[in-house]
Amino acid sequence: MKIKLMKIDKRKIVCFGLVAITISILNISCVEKKDKGEINPPGYDLAKPTRYNMPDILQEVSGIAFNKGKNDFIYAQQDEDGKLFKLPLGSTDETVTKFSKKGDYEDVAIVNDWAILLKSNGSLYSFPLAETKNTETTNVQVFEKLVPKGEYEGMFADEENNKLYLLCKACKVDEDTKNASGYIFDFQQDGSFKPAGNFVVDASTLDQLTGKKKGAFNPSALAIHPVTKEWFIVSSVNKSLIITDAKFKIKGAYHLSSNEFNQPEGIAFDTAGNLYISNEGSETTSGNVLRFDYQKTK
Repeated sequence: MKIKLMKIDKRKIVCFGLVAITISILNISCVEKKDKGEINPPGYDLAKPTRYNMPDILQEVSGIAFNKGKNDFIYAQQDEDGKLFKLPLGSTDETVTKFSKKGDYEDVAIVNDWAILLKSNGSLYSFPLAETKNTETTNVQVFEKLVPKGEYEGMFADEENNKLYLLCKACKVDEDTKNASGYIFDFQQDGSFKPAGNFVVDASTLDQLTGKKKGAFNPSALAIHPVTKEWFIVSSVNKSLIITDAKFKIKGAYHLSSNEFNQPEGIAFDTAGNLYISNEGSETTSGNVLRFDYQKTK
């Protein structure tokens, strides 16, 4: 009788042990799933945008910018024509200024009453912002071979220190890595640029931070948050939003759902910290700008 009791006790012990192990595995699994990445960056809800459809001419909107962070008008770049568009968000009452012939144009920046346009090969175009009252400007400067050969889509002008930042989408120096090389220029009063250094964004932790396999890192836009002074970088190819510190060290990464983001190509902030991301359209979706209201966090 005693022997039988001991056998039963051993079975109970084994049973309880298996249950405990199973519970532990489930708990670890849950923690892993929870820790694979937050859904939203601090202060924003990426599932609740205000949507502004763009006019048909901006179906393939690539870059966007505000003048001094004022959101009454948005400046937009369409990636096929050498034209700069200006319009109130939600309106189709756009004004258009031609600055160059057809080409692959990717981004726009506004700094100290100058408009700057980026071509995919890294060439820059600058002209006085006052020229946007005209349908065409001849007062435009073109700057070529400022950066190594590659494909460039991201540009940002920091008006506080008169610096322009270019971020490479695909450059030879970054092949076989998850790095994106960037180049800094001092913006001169005459609309020209002077080299002022470079930087690298190391996105090797992107998969871990988003909880999704993202593959190569090919950034399409960047901007400085006016309140936190962090960099926000959009990668259209793998639908990611990356946040870095002032020295481009990644602090967080977030997946951009295809439910909201068809093809995120541009990014901008207004002075209040509200976030704007532009998306190219498709056969079933209009080109648009999504606004995400900023709620300060502690």
